[in-house]
Amino acid sequence: QVQLVEAGGGSVQAGGSLKLSCAASGDTTSRYCMGWSRQPPGKEREGVAAIDRDGSATYRYSVEGRFTISKDNAKNTLYLQMNSLKPEDTAMYYCAADLLPIGLSRGYAYWGQGTQVTVSS
Repeated sequence: QVQLVEAGGGSVQAGGSLKLSCAASGDTTSRYCMGWSRQPPGKEREGVAAIDRDGSATYRYSVEGRFTISKDNAKNTLYLQMNSLKPEDTAMYYCAADLLPIGLSRGYAYWGQGTQVTVSS
């Protein structure tokens, strides 16, 4: 089993940046396809970005060019660099992992507890 813990959330103004991290323990991130999902208040959880074992990344269209997902297997950590943040990016952000290539879907086997991101205008 793998445990995931997110960090790096906070409150920023529109146009600002944040870098989220997801520390994995109990297993190595090199075995997993991983992703970031978010859940705005009152809305359904949605996939934001995903990274495969070969390093290839997939992004939700609304964050393309602004967000970058990366994984450092040596540090057992997943990252999400978020630039040019918009109020609509406000959500609880969750880290997820699976042995299968889940991509932007919601069916990951393992989830973190989330970190809150709030973007004001």
